[in-house]
Amino acid sequence: MEHAKITFAKEIGFRKELNRRVKDYFKSENISPRDNPSMYLKTAILFGWIISAWILIVFGPLSGWMRLLGCIILAFGMAGFVFNIGHDAIHGGYSNNKYVNGVLGLTYDFLGISSYLWRYRHNVLHHTYTNIPGHDVEIDGDGWVRMYPTQEHQWYHRYQHIYIWLLYCFVPLYWSYCDVDLILRKGKYHGYSIPRLKPSEKITLLGFKVIWLAYVIGVPLAVGYTPLQVLLGVLVTFMTYGVIINIVFMLAHVLDSADFVTAKGEVIEIEDEWAIHQLKTTVDFAPKNKFINWYVGGLNYQAVHHLFPKVCHIHYPKLAKIVQEVCQEFGVEYKVYGTFREILSSNYRWLKAMGRSPARVKLVSVMNSGS
Repeated sequence: MEHAKITFAKEIGFRKELNRRVKDYFKSENISPRDNPSMYLKTAILFGWIISAWILIVFGPLSGWMRLLGCIILAFGMAGFVFNIGHDAIHGGYSNNKYVNGVLGLTYDFLGISSYLWRYRHNVLHHTYTNIPGHDVEIDGDGWVRMYPTQEHQWYHRYQHIYIWLLYCFVPLYWSYCDVDLILRKGKYHGYSIPRLKPSEKITLLGFKVIWLAYVIGVPLAVGYTPLQVLLGVLVTFMTYGVIINIVFMLAHVLDSADFVTAKGEVIEIEDEWAIHQLKTTVDFAPKNKFINWYVGGLNYQAVHHLFPKVCHIHYPKLAKIVQEVCQEFGVEYKVYGTFREILSSNYRWLKAMGRSPARVKLVSVMNSGS
């Protein structure tokens, strides 16, 4: 199945003005969009969190219950590293040095998910075609979850707002398997062929799968843990990790306040310029929550991130004020939920609506041509 052609409307000056003001902000403050000392400190904290938790779990003199608690603590550290370090690096927003970004991006591979495939799936397809079915892979759900109105409805979707929490638990392990399947067999997302990997890139992808299995399963078995103990530890760690990362990555787009493109055809013409489309399909949340601002790596400023993905997330609170000002001047809505609870409720309502009534949807204004 070939993908439809997506075109965005001619720019009206919104994105140009936004970029100008952000550029002026960094110049006037004499600061760099990347390579910031506070990010280096955060990296050290999160790296230390993960390593110390893993060492204590595997080698420390802990009781069984303490090890399980350690697995949960490890999972929170892994999610924090993904949100803050790996995500910024893969976008090129951690450092001005592409090799530094490349090395830190490999932390995704070390945690079981291919950075190469994530870069294409997330950076290219999701960020370019946000909330456009058949193009944005992040709203696909492999049929288990119905996230957009034109998606085929199944009887079990009626209960998706309940069972999705269980699905979240297994997503990291599922992704780890799918990475290999995509490279060795499928070779594409929807109608988009995955760029051909160089031999070194394929070796890296598959090699890190071996490394991941070695420290997750091999080392614990080697030091004397039983297969059942190892299985329990892996499940507790990666199920907790799955719930955390999927809640955060899901919240900004799968909502009753976010727009979805519902037009079909060989050519889909979006009536908004790309930057405005991003703001219609993306929502920020909890901007005043200090813990969330630190822990989720700016993903609560998802709209700002979509507009400036190559800027380090520590700048997003300041950039959000600029985005808000320009939006007001151009009459563009900048959607923000004040609390985590509010956006979680919106996500729940949308999933429930998509499960029960295919017709309940807020449409994006589009012009559709073709057949």
